[in-house]
Order: sequence, then structure tokens, then C-alpha cells
Amino acid sequence: MKYTQLGRTGLKVSRLVLGTMNFGPQTDEADSHAIMDAALDAGINFFDTANVYGWGENKGRTESIIGNWFAKGGDRRDKVVIATKVYANMAADGEAWPNHDKLSALNIRRAVDASLRRLRTDHIDLYQFHHIDRNTPFDEIWQAVDALVQQGKILYAGSSNFPGYKIAQANETAARRGGSLGLVSEQCLYNLAERRAEMEVIPAAREYGLGVIPWSPLHGGLLGGVIKKEVQGGRRASGRAADTLADPAARARIQSYEDLLDKHGLEPGETALAWLLTRPGVTGPIVGPRTAEQLRSALRAVELELGDELLAGLEEIFPGPGPSPEAFAW
Repeated sequence: MKYTQLGRTGLKVSRLVLGTMNFGPQTDEADSHAIMDAALDAGINFFDTANVYGWGENKGRTESIIGNWFAKGGDRRDKVVIATKVYANMAADGEAWPNHDKLSALNIRRAVDASLRRLRTDHIDLYQFHHIDRNTPFDEIWQAVDALVQQGKILYAGSSNFPGYKIAQANETAARRGGSLGLVSEQCLYNLAERRAEMEVIPAAREYGLGVIPWSPLHGGLLGGVIKKEVQGGRRASGRAADTLADPAARARIQSYEDLLDKHGLEPGETALAWLLTRPGVTGPIVGPRTAEQLRSALRAVELELGDELLAGLEEIFPGPGPSPEAFAW
């Protein structure tokens, strides 16, 4: 496994991030524990989750699965950089009770303590804001975060799904207050087929020293050889991937992508991950394996070297927006 610093911090993290969103809803606890053991054995030390994972009446279930794994001992907790998130309403389903969601100081304090209980740990390494809160000023957010850092409950703060201007606003507020690191990471939708983050989000993250953590690196399976799997009688596309393939022009683009990689003898999913690892500012993509084999495939991407010819071919199929403001101005 290869490692890098998380943004401008001294924290070393693996270049693949283990996403845990499937733990509970799609992968049972025993298999989830086996995947985490395999990830740790492979050198992945960066695990990502959120308080809401488990969803519906099982909100918080994923954190509990991770907590039970930590409780097995074997230095599991000490070896893992655990990242979780706050924003979603964690009140019982059907109870729209005030102050159980978003980023008020009250909810941040409540949510941290609840996550710590479920994770069965005394601190969270990276506490991420899952979405922007238009109604809570950053002065209040940083007041709450700074108190938690002083109490030893969290070490770093990060964002997720933030636009570039909110990254700037958050860190300028932190700098004005003094004594706070501000945001050290941004978790955003970014992959070969979805490159809008290159216009504003990634430039802002790099300017302020945030590590970029792409989610959905295979774009809902679209970049994982979906057409080839259909032809071979395997799992058919569903959700966002199926909707995209219904467009003839989009399907032709994905077919060109798969043909290019077939020419080079490469697997689509592994190549999509390896491409992200070449991108400036990227710490590591989040991989969310449902099985041990999916984890092994993701691990191969770390060692994959993409040549200039292949990179040029990928750029031709999936052109980025270009640098801003030139992308939208003269």
C-alpha cells in the first residue's frame, strides 16, 4: 500500500479509503468484519463512514458494525484513521424533532457523542460535515469543533459535498478566529465521467490545503465494465448507470472507454481508480466493496501505472472542463 499526507496535515493515510456504506444494508456484520480485516492486512488505514449509514430505521448501524470490529482488539483501533460524518437527521423515523440534524453547535455535540458510543472509541480522527448548512454560521460551527478538539473527541474536521466558495468561507472564518486548522479535507463526487469538481471544488481545496477524497469513483458502476458484463450475461446496470446507458450518446462513450481499456489489457474499474490516483490534489478515492474480491480488485489499482497514450485516450473520451475561470469565461 502507498501512503500520503491528508492535505496539509501531518496525518499519513492510505491512497485507498475503505468506504463502509454497504456495511449493514448490503453486507452483513460478519462479512463486513472480514472485509475490514482484509483491508487492514493490505495496508488500508483510512476508513470512512457516516452517522446516517444503515439508513431508515437502521440509521447508525454501520458505525455500530465498525465499533464491534474495533472491540475485537488486535490494535484495530490504533491502526485505523476513522472518518465519520454529521448532518443527517438522526431522530427516530417519523419524528421531525428540532435540532437533531444539520450543523448547529447543539447537534454537533449530540452527534459526536452518539457516534463515539456506536464506534466504541474515545475519539474520531476526521469529523466531516456531510453537507453545507445554510442556516448555521461558520463561527458557530468552529466554536463547537474547537471545543471538541480541546476535549480530545475529534482531531481534524473535513467537509463533504461543499462548493468551492463554502470551502473558502469555512477556512477564512477559521483563520479569522485563530487557533483552528479549519477544514483539512473535502469529500466530493469525482470520477472520469463526472469532472465538474475540477472547475471550483478541487482548485479551492488545493488552495486551502485540503486533501480531496473522491466518492463514487466508478460513477455508480458505470466505469466498472458495465457493458461488457451485460454482454457476458452478468449483472445488468441499475440506477444511475442504467439511466446513463439509456442515452445512445452516453452508451457509445462508455463503449469507447471499455474498448480502449480492452486494447490495453486493463480492467475498467481498476483503471478508473488508478486514474483518480494520478489527479492533482487527490488523497485517495473511496472504495466500497461488498465482497472480498471487489476489495482485491481495488487494491490492484494502487500499483497500476497508466501510460501517456492511455491517459490521452481517456482524456479524449472524458474531457474535463478545463481550468477555471477559462472554462466559463474568455
